[in-house]
Amino acid sequence: MLKKIFFLIWHLWMTLDFFVSASLIKLITPDLVRRRQRFIRNNHRVAKGYLKAFRIQTTIQNPERLELFKDKNYLVVANHVSYTDIMVLSSIRPFSFITSVEMGSNPFLGDITRLGGSLYTNRKKFVSLPAEIENFAEALRQGFNVVLFAEGTSTDGSDIRPFRSSLFEMAIKSQADILPVCINYTTINGEPRSEANRDILCWYGDMSFAPHFWRLLGHKITAKISILEPIACTTQTKRQSLSNETYERIRAEYLGLPQN
Repeated sequence: MLKKIFFLIWHLWMTLDFFVSASLIKLITPDLVRRRQRFIRNNHRVAKGYLKAFRIQTTIQNPERLELFKDKNYLVVANHVSYTDIMVLSSIRPFSFITSVEMGSNPFLGDITRLGGSLYTNRKKFVSLPAEIENFAEALRQGFNVVLFAEGTSTDGSDIRPFRSSLFEMAIKSQADILPVCINYTTINGEPRSEANRDILCWYGDMSFAPHFWRLLGHKITAKISILEPIACTTQTKRQSLSNETYERIRAEYLGLPQN
């Protein structure tokens, strides 16, 4: 119990740091593009502290591919099992994440996503999709590295769900290449992640945030982040083929299958 309280206090301190810094950025930065840039740089800064507070140790496979970000921006597509994925990725680079309007309406998590420079999609209101895609494509044109969790929701980590292809249209419209990233939490408290212990980490279905967060505190977790080969995108590319190829690469890496 004392260990959990210690890590809870650490998280509260990091959250206070995040909110104070982000609120100051919002106050002094009227330009919306520059504001988002500063928001995501703030995310990158605090994410490293959050990983320590979560006791998540990361290893990056193919770290040399991070040099790609020096020359251009990408649509980063990753698998998704927990809210910790955001801290894991943000600790690597400043990213703008696509999340749901439902998350944005959450009293606490919604404030975090807004002050974190997130982009929003309404997964239940398809009529808004064309405008959302154009908004996301514009963010890519403005130089942001945008992260899409293409499964559409977090999962139990046993496999990777087929990707939703619709939002891949943003890459075609902006001619931004795809950078597939595979997040694989390998151990929990020194034991391989399995069906027996996965719910300590994985946040999915109808799980409530607060009880899950409390349960996660204090456990030691290792994660491998694999930066895969980029996938070229042009105006002639079909979004379904982009989605399929990205899915196959990430799933093969995640499950240890032979790559085509």
